Amino acid sequence: MGGQGYQRIFDERWNKAMKLYKGYAGSIEFDDEDMVFHGRILGIRDIVTFEAETAEELVKSFHDSVDDYLAFCKERGVDPQKPYSGKLALRTTPEIHALLGKAAASDGKSINQWVSDTLAEAARKRVDESSTKVTSRAH
Repeated sequence: MGGQGYQRIFDERWNKAMKLYKGYAGSIEFDDEDMVFHGRILGIRDIVTFEAETAEELVKSFHDSVDDYLAFCKERGVDPQKPYSGKLALRTTPEIHALLGKAAASDGKSINQWVSDTLAEAARKRVDESSTKVTSRAH
């Protein structure tokens, strides 16, 4: 089966099977030379990887890697890194800050709530448009 077939099968299976697991997300790449999927946990500084030959195995491998990471941290007595805290620092110009204030006020919201709602809408649209992307390593 050619690379396009793997792309289609992978997209179909991954979109149904892979969700955040215990708050963690994973990146995915396909190595067409070794015919293996691999990835790493996103949003943390620690490097935690996983790999498998099929989409089903990849989901299990991802879950196992998250579980192993959490067990490793517990064993060492350290808190595992959390990928997303819910806090986002943003720097912008005073002009854009004022514009955000006006936009938020026109919707009857705080700037924080307006920015959060607007970013969520833009992110959902972007994710829906791009679906799951699989990158292939060039050798």
